[in-house]
Amino acid sequence: MRYKCFVTSATKRAIDIIPICQNDFTTWFTTQSQRIQNLTTNSEFSAQPNTFCLLTNSEGNLEQVLLGIKSQDDFLAFGILPKVLPAGCYSVNAPNFSLLQLERAAVGWGMGSYRFKRYKDIKDTAATLLCDKIDVNRLEAIISAIFLVRDLINTPASDLYPEKLASVAMDLANEFKATVKVTIGDELVRNFPAVYAVGRGSEKKPVLIDLQYGDSNAPKIVLIGKGVCFDSGGLQIKTSTGMALMKKDMAGAAHALALARLIMSAKLPINLRVIIPAVENLVSGDALKPGDIIKTRNGLSIEVINTDAEGRLILSDALALASEWQPKLIIDFATLTYAARVALGPDIVALFANDDDVAKSIMNNMAEEQEHVWRMPLFQPYLEFLKSEIADLKNIATSESAGAGAVLAALMLQQFVGPNISWVHLDINAYNAITKPGRPEGGEASCLMGIYRYLEQKFR
Repeated sequence: MRYKCFVTSATKRAIDIIPICQNDFTTWFTTQSQRIQNLTTNSEFSAQPNTFCLLTNSEGNLEQVLLGIKSQDDFLAFGILPKVLPAGCYSVNAPNFSLLQLERAAVGWGMGSYRFKRYKDIKDTAATLLCDKIDVNRLEAIISAIFLVRDLINTPASDLYPEKLASVAMDLANEFKATVKVTIGDELVRNFPAVYAVGRGSEKKPVLIDLQYGDSNAPKIVLIGKGVCFDSGGLQIKTSTGMALMKKDMAGAAHALALARLIMSAKLPINLRVIIPAVENLVSGDALKPGDIIKTRNGLSIEVINTDAEGRLILSDALALASEWQPKLIIDFATLTYAARVALGPDIVALFANDDDVAKSIMNNMAEEQEHVWRMPLFQPYLEFLKSEIADLKNIATSESAGAGAVLAALMLQQFVGPNISWVHLDINAYNAITKPGRPEGGEASCLMGIYRYLEQKFR
């Protein structure tokens, strides 16, 4: 796949983009010609992060672009440029940048070039970035994965329901010669009863997507993504405001598929499995009801206290299936709890893990990718709040004093993870309410690259 925002050669000299750290601006300024100093001063440019300045030559043609950055690792700042620069070919002129920093700068440029064009005729950016010093195939694989997450989240539920999500997985499997099994509708009753129970209230059939790729002798890694293609809250229905963005409740599935794309593109030596339970949580005469008790794949029963806590129900079956495979690591992605947003806001991912070393490594990689994360506790005493008198578990606490909604959800999920398996749970938001550098309003890949860098370092 070739993206129009990148080129590998230019017919004439590319226009230089010169990134300048704000702290280094004074030193840089004093080394410039009087003409450059005058142009910079007249533009009131001082290298504040995410600002830019266009410098023209004596004939009035664009000669250089100055870009203010926080540090040499501030790759997202490059995302402001594609939509504001005039047509032309540009090149990052940064002798002090490492190859990795140049790659990340290009990733930032690509992220800022994103257009969601499915329902509106939008022109691609006219500015292109010359990528002659980095591996453009690797760069495009990264951008392709990020765009896949954004496209899936931005697509409304009328066009992305469970079977459509399954077709995305099948297309991905065909592209990389993976195998995929899709269990659908009534076929779920026996082996994936919780997925069926949540999805049976919709006319769109629930599905369980199971994709596998790689050498069977390689380390086993499972990616799980919550695939609630639309969440009305069920019979305990959400408010209109709370329901407005619920097309994004399948963002976990989008992340799992996109990460799989990256892994398969790079041919990492991983025996990969991707498991996605996909449903719509809607209101109907057959919808899940408060007080229902449902069985799960591993035999545990769950008392449904709230039909709007459906994500943990479908993930229970997926985690049980993954654990039967005895993988080295399970990573699940889910837009799971509003409590995580209350605790950390929309931009910080809540991470839960049962393995300290894995958690630390992932968090370090996410920090390098400017993906904000905070580790939350799996505080075992809180399991008392999920005890039920008539089932093995409740899906939420009934005590108003319990709080810790994100922790309780993670603790419930942990009951379906097999012993001696490293497990990471990411409670994500995956949506930009406003446009930021490199991150346009809409669906967002919020922890994709940090996880990929971890896997790349660990298993290459």
